[in-house]
Amino acid sequence: MLNLSAAALSPIQQEIHSRSLPEDFLDTVVKWYLPLAQRIYSLKKDHPGTLLVSFNGAQGSGKSTMTAFLRLLLKHHFLQNTLEVSIDDFYLTQAERRVLADEVHPLLFTRGVPGTHDVDLASKTFDCLRQCDTNSPCQIPSFDKAMDDRKIQNEWHKIDEKVDVILFEGWCNHAPIQDAIELEQPINALERDEDKNAIWRTYVNDQLGLYHERLFGLADYLVFLQVPSFEKVYEWRGLQESKLANQENESKPGVMNTAQLKRFIQHYERITRACLDGLPEIADVVVRLDDEHQIISLDTKSKEFSHV
Repeated sequence: MLNLSAAALSPIQQEIHSRSLPEDFLDTVVKWYLPLAQRIYSLKKDHPGTLLVSFNGAQGSGKSTMTAFLRLLLKHHFLQNTLEVSIDDFYLTQAERRVLADEVHPLLFTRGVPGTHDVDLASKTFDCLRQCDTNSPCQIPSFDKAMDDRKIQNEWHKIDEKVDVILFEGWCNHAPIQDAIELEQPINALERDEDKNAIWRTYVNDQLGLYHERLFGLADYLVFLQVPSFEKVYEWRGLQESKLANQENESKPGVMNTAQLKRFIQHYERITRACLDGLPEIADVVVRLDDEHQIISLDTKSKEFSHV
């Protein structure tokens, strides 16, 4: 097992505290995250320019937690300037989604599915980050989920130094594209009652194809967080919403109650299930989680991270 450097220990402990995680979460960091950071560092040494690592996982699976600790490990243990970027940063504005809802289908007003992101902005941002330095600074957009709208540009994150590694996380990253026959039958009540003619899910699937061409194809490496079942998404995503409600004024429009959250997750169900079925076969690393949200293995093509 690798040993955590003294330089990395303090920021890791601070992150554990800021996220209200138990102190023994440090064991998880050393046992699971550190070997994965080592693998990413090894890839970077053999990769000219900025390395883009993509992370897929269902809502509530722990993508943001994993990338946060990997960034600290890569920065402080492996001395790599590393950024976290989420596909959520590139949501269309409320006004833009309202146009989609009026012109294509009402369900497109709800953020999240392919077609509700600004892919042009995302691809331009990654292009900029690959060339970023003091003479060519970049800005990363930011989305306020509690307000359900993009933040104004002067609140975006500014980068003005060379970027070694980008950790790009998104619930639909590299999701399989479905064929027309698969789209015919509704997968839940939302599709049955509000997308009777399959207009919405067909549009989303078509847009997913564009995401593969213009965004997902930029990635050099894919990590998939495999939840034990789709049913766990409701439970774990609900915990996220509770934290958001505690952090924000509950009157803000983006904070959802239980009924709203259940309907919201149904927007994601089709693609999430397709990812659970298809991504373990194509991902470079599969992070398997148990029912208690604990990592039980990091399986790679060489099985080098397995601890079970």
